[in-house]
Amino acid sequence: MRQNRQNQTRNLPCQKRSIRHSFCLYTHYLSINIRSAMEYKSSFFLTALGQFLVSFHVFLGILFLFQRFSNVKGFTYSEVLLCYSIVLLEFSLAEMFARGFDQFSEMVRSGSFDRVLVRPRNELLQVLGSKFELTRIGRLLQALAMFFYGILQSHILWTPGKIITVIFMLFGGTCLFSGIFLLYASLCFFTLEGLEFMNIATDGAREYGKYPLSIYGKRMLQFTTFVIPYALVQYYPLLYLLDKRNGVFYVFLPLLSVLFLAPCYLLWRFGVKCYTSSGS
Repeated sequence: MRQNRQNQTRNLPCQKRSIRHSFCLYTHYLSINIRSAMEYKSSFFLTALGQFLVSFHVFLGILFLFQRFSNVKGFTYSEVLLCYSIVLLEFSLAEMFARGFDQFSEMVRSGSFDRVLVRPRNELLQVLGSKFELTRIGRLLQALAMFFYGILQSHILWTPGKIITVIFMLFGGTCLFSGIFLLYASLCFFTLEGLEFMNIATDGAREYGKYPLSIYGKRMLQFTTFVIPYALVQYYPLLYLLDKRNGVFYVFLPLLSVLFLAPCYLLWRFGVKCYTSSGS
């Protein structure tokens, strides 16, 4: 017993050192990508502007809809705008920092994942740091503008619980979309190519997430609660923010979506064990 306790105590500094090294490596990857993007500043800012304008048509679609109708299933224009901006923020953050998973099929197809496996660092961290889509800051800025406008027009009575809810929504939603990107990458171990139907869970979720999920019917709400938990980071916390529901547990519901990362990571580990080089 004493020997086991000594071994555990001895391993703690090693674990802390490993976490610190992993964090340093991740920030180094990020720094490399930032410096690379800033080599061509005009291209970076024009691409970011393009990202801002591409998603702007969705905002116009919502605006035109509410010029015709006063509400959608009891949700006003400003409330829908707040709903969509939160989903767009979550998706944009996940795209910025987890884009490496979306490009993973090319690594498997070209055989470059072989090099990742022989390096003395975690392969998941290396793939995660292989690509940062920093130009998504254009889409992020648009989401922030809609978010603050929606907050001002929705007349939300802010409390510490509601502020924490928004933070948890952004954190949980970013983890959820990152988990879907990880799931997409994990499937590449078995298919070599990325499966296009997975776009339904990423880009599709961004599109139908612009409205509260309850408007799509009971079955859809159940699916997005218990299978892919979009509703935990969008619909239920939104009801709490707008005072349509009461209960402290609504504050912590977005954190439950983080559990979605567990099966995605297990599938990734299984895929790594089954991986055989493409021979390229």
